[in-house]
Amino acid sequence: MDDIIEKLKSGTLIPFLGMGVFEGTIASDGTQLPFDSDSMILALNNGRAMSPRLMYEYSRAAMSLEQRKGREFVVQMTNHIFSSKEYEVPKVYQWLSKFKPKYIIDTTVDDSLQKVYSDCDHFLITGISRITADYDRFIIYKYEVSSSEYKKVEKEELSLDLPILFKPMGSTKPEMNFIISDADFVDWLTEAMGGYAIPPILKDYRKDKEYLFMGVDFSRDTFRMVANEVTIGLKGGFTLLNKEELTKKEDKFIKTHSLENVKMSINEFIDSHGE
Repeated sequence: MDDIIEKLKSGTLIPFLGMGVFEGTIASDGTQLPFDSDSMILALNNGRAMSPRLMYEYSRAAMSLEQRKGREFVVQMTNHIFSSKEYEVPKVYQWLSKFKPKYIIDTTVDDSLQKVYSDCDHFLITGISRITADYDRFIIYKYEVSSSEYKKVEKEELSLDLPILFKPMGSTKPEMNFIISDADFVDWLTEAMGGYAIPPILKDYRKDKEYLFMGVDFSRDTFRMVANEVTIGLKGGFTLLNKEELTKKEDKFIKTHSLENVKMSINEFIDSHGE
C-alpha cells in the first residue's frame, strides 16, 4: 500500500470508481446526490420509494419507469439528476487530478471526471446500448485543450499516448448516453461478454494490472458483472469497503479476484495517501 501513488502514476494500478464516490456530495440546493442504488431510485422517482421488488436494484426500478413512461423519460431524468444543479466535484476526483492516471474506469454517469481532466488532452470512452448499427458498445472521443471540445474518433485512433477516461455506463457529457435500465445492462453485458464493450487496445493494456475499487457496490449483481467484464485479466488490487462484515457476494467477489479489502472510507484513504 505504501507505493500506491507510484503505482497510480505508472499505470500499474487502475482506479475503478462507483456511485459511492458521491456519498456526502451536497448540491447547491441542499440535496444529496445519489450515491447508492436506493438513493438513485428515489431520485429517478421524484423522491418516492417503489415496491420492494423494484427497490432491489436501480436498474430494475429504471426498467419499470421506462416501461411506464418511456426510455426518453429515464434518459432525461438521469441527466436532470446530475446536470440541473451545481455541486462540488467529489474529493476522489480532486485527488486523482493531482497525478492524472493514464487510465481510469468510472461507472458514474456525471461529468466530474471530464472536469478534472479538462486541462490536458485526453480520450474519453462512453458506453452505449441498444443500437443496431454496430456490435461495439462504446463511443470514443478525443478532447483537445486548444479547442475545449470533444470530437468523435474511430477506435483505430485511440492510443495510450494520452490519458484514457473510460465511462462504461455512459455520461451526461459530451452526449447523453446512459446504461441505466435492465434492458440497457442486459444489452451492454451481452456484447461485453462477446468482447464488444471495450476497444482492442484496452484489452491488451488491462492484462496483469491491479485495480483500486472506490465506491463500488459489489453486493449488487449488475455492478459485479460490469466490474468482472471490464477488468478481465486483472492480477488483484484493493477495495475500499469500510464495514465490519462483508456480504457473501462481496466476500466471494473479493476472494475470486484476489483483492484485498481496506477498511477505510474513501475520504480516510485519500487523507492517508495524499501526494
